[in-house]
Amino acid sequence: MTITEFSPKQRLAMKWWNMQSYKALDAIICDGAVRSGKTLSMSLGFVFWAAESFGGGAFAMCGKTITSLRRNVITPMLPLLEEYGFTIRERVSGNYFDMTFLGRTNRVYLFGGRDESSAALIQGMTLSGVFFDEVALMPRSFVEQALARCSVSGSKMWFNCNPDNPSHWFYNEWIKKRREKNALYLHFTMDDNPSLSEKVRERYRRMYSGTFYDRFVLGKWTASQGVVYPMFSEKQHVFSGDVECERYVISCDYGTVNPASFGLWGLHCGVWYRLREYYYSSKREGVCRTDEEHYAALEELAGDLRIEKVIVDPSAASFIECIRRHGRFRVVKADNDVVSGIRQVSSALKQGKLRFHASCKDILREFTLYSWNEKAGADIPIKENDHAMDDMRYFVADIAGSQCGDELIALSVAR
Repeated sequence: MTITEFSPKQRLAMKWWNMQSYKALDAIICDGAVRSGKTLSMSLGFVFWAAESFGGGAFAMCGKTITSLRRNVITPMLPLLEEYGFTIRERVSGNYFDMTFLGRTNRVYLFGGRDESSAALIQGMTLSGVFFDEVALMPRSFVEQALARCSVSGSKMWFNCNPDNPSHWFYNEWIKKRREKNALYLHFTMDDNPSLSEKVRERYRRMYSGTFYDRFVLGKWTASQGVVYPMFSEKQHVFSGDVECERYVISCDYGTVNPASFGLWGLHCGVWYRLREYYYSSKREGVCRTDEEHYAALEELAGDLRIEKVIVDPSAASFIECIRRHGRFRVVKADNDVVSGIRQVSSALKQGKLRFHASCKDILREFTLYSWNEKAGADIPIKENDHAMDDMRYFVADIAGSQCGDELIALSVAR
């Protein structure tokens, strides 16, 4: 792959460290829309700067996970570096690569900043520079520990991210204080990526709505507010009648005191249909149900269909064990990343990849009530009217994660 054209902003993200107006700065921050070209141009710039400025140096490139860092940054970047004349020796098991350019070799370590415990992974190192991909997804403790490692004279810090809530620590501590931090700040839009066709830009505009449209398409640091799924429409998303499906999956949000919500999903012509549901509220019914009683309801919901898997709230250990003990269903623990899951559901609804049978009264009721907590100062839904919402989120996150990630294009692809 050879890139023949960079936009002025992409070129600045690559070359700022060698420009008279900016070379005295300590850091660069690039934020803005998805697919705006900020990640590739920044990662190339980071490596060019490291190769020209140091020999025998140690550097860190960080993502939310090492897997996502490899997928989003390292894999697209390394072939380009080789075209530019770099010699790359990658050690996948050691999570680093050595790069040699013009006779000088440096080592780049790869780190994942998933949670607070990740800070310990980078503690004690001495770095000549650090690069953060999607820094807004990382805990502050990890980022600050990595920054504290940059003690070599001439070291610089590189940050990129998509916008988040305006109360986010990175927005307040770095973007708002960029002059105090001696940092260059560049805001990107999709128009800053010349390799992106108008057709692809329009596809991304169709993928998002509400808060996520403001953040990922317009590139704004916007607070979430109102109902969580404003794109949901009974006219577009609700159906009646029977649908013949080629795959079936059940998702479960388990509760004893709180409601339990199970959904039966079927795939037909690239769309996932919620065909039936089980929703039991002990407060509404006046009686709590046991694991075995909920399992009996799961069996009834499945009927004689061949269920590919049952996706269950990961905290429901006793119910997961109950399902396994009966031996009929393959059970998997759900991904419970709330905001990521909501984003995936939003994209699926916007693209028409989810529909709901008119008999699924409780999920239809929750769609109208499930709202953001505007007083929280972060992306947190109100913990009410969220049980069918949670089982739907578990389902979409699992299907998306096993096939195609945020875009959900592969929701329609059978395994």
